[in-house]
Amino acid sequence: MEVLARPFGEFQTNCYIVDKKIIIDPGIGAFEWIRENVKDPVAIINTHGHFDHIWDDKKVKEYFNIPIYIHKNDAFFLENDQFGFNPPKVKPDFLLNEGNYKIGDFYILIRHFPGHTPGSITVETSKFLFSGDFIFDGSIGRVDFPYSNPEDMKKSIKKFLKIPYDKKMYPGHGFATTIKKAQKFLPMWLEYL
Repeated sequence: MEVLARPFGEFQTNCYIVDKKIIIDPGIGAFEWIRENVKDPVAIINTHGHFDHIWDDKKVKEYFNIPIYIHKNDAFFLENDQFGFNPPKVKPDFLLNEGNYKIGDFYILIRHFPGHTPGSITVETSKFLFSGDFIFDGSIGRVDFPYSNPEDMKKSIKKFLKIPYDKKMYPGHGFATTIKKAQKFLPMWLEYL
């Protein structure tokens, strides 16, 4: 399973391409890079609805004629910008819940980890976990934005700490890490929230 990664925009938001088929978080200016690196993609998956993760959703969706997946609690972000940056508005095609999904030939586990946004999710394949802005290498997503919730983030961290296995983890910003490495520092954040 191949993962291509590149940061985009002022906030250096990571866009990922999994096996040239699944596009995760096409942010500001990601479209051209995506077009050069995919072959018959099957879906866009947004880890959450913040503008820097969904900016090129509309371009990618329309160019490749593929659906957008996002958690049901974050779908409103795609049509109503909350930060005044005015990303292109687009309607999502599939509203996710926590659970297992088959998208194209891929089996994907979606876990719901609210806190940074109401519909923050992780996207898990057989080998990798994409954590969006829930967890970074050594940090967690901010909880002082509109629709963020520190109490939800605490619950989400406790839930994440129960994952019993390790995988490489790709966050929404910064460098890759692992589940086990994240689990070592996360308890510290429970004290600060």
